[in-house]
Amino acid sequence: MRYQFDFSAPLAYWPDFLAGAATTLGLSLAASAFGFLLGVFCALASTGRSAWLARLCSVYVETIRNTPLLVQIFIVYFGFASVGIKVDALTAATAALVINVGAYTSEIVRAGVESIPRGQLEAAECLALNRRQVLMHVVLPPAIERVYPALTSQYVLLMLASSITSQISAEELTAVANRIQSETFRSVETYLIVAAAYLLLSMVMRGVFWCASYVAFPRRRRLGTPI
Repeated sequence: MRYQFDFSAPLAYWPDFLAGAATTLGLSLAASAFGFLLGVFCALASTGRSAWLARLCSVYVETIRNTPLLVQIFIVYFGFASVGIKVDALTAATAALVINVGAYTSEIVRAGVESIPRGQLEAAECLALNRRQVLMHVVLPPAIERVYPALTSQYVLLMLASSITSQISAEELTAVANRIQSETFRSVETYLIVAAAYLLLSMVMRGVFWCASYVAFPRRRRLGTPI
């Protein structure tokens, strides 16, 4: 028996696909931005002078990296509700993704921080720079530039993993696809469209990060260094 492809039924829902893709992109960019800030804080805390804060960040990173994202999403979504905090599925999904990607960002940025030569730090101390100035001008800019390709890949993977948030009914692309295929009974066609949409979203995110790198790292623009 030969299967007859018919994309007309799912493509009739193109506004829904477009809305789902926009939600996925917005969710991913928001989680990437806040996850980056959380990851940088944890990376600096892990390499800082406070032993108890370093241990706390280490527990957080190891816990998140060794538990499934879906379980983390359920804990955040149902955990908020259990303590009387009413949030919609999209807010809970964003919070869970931030917590998840923050742990991975922390390890990536920490590797960049630890790659800074000791001589640069000693030179900064000789110039009488305080700790905040050393971090902001000597450590973080070159550290983040070095690990930027890894961060880009991590955030693209985050966007792909955001499809799991459909399990708590967050109206992102996969959740929209699940609803459309249940209405049209064209599962193969629907998910082929979604696969193509995720491929396009990956290219869009890489383009966004490529543009951001050329603004944030002028040396990349001069040398033509790829992301």
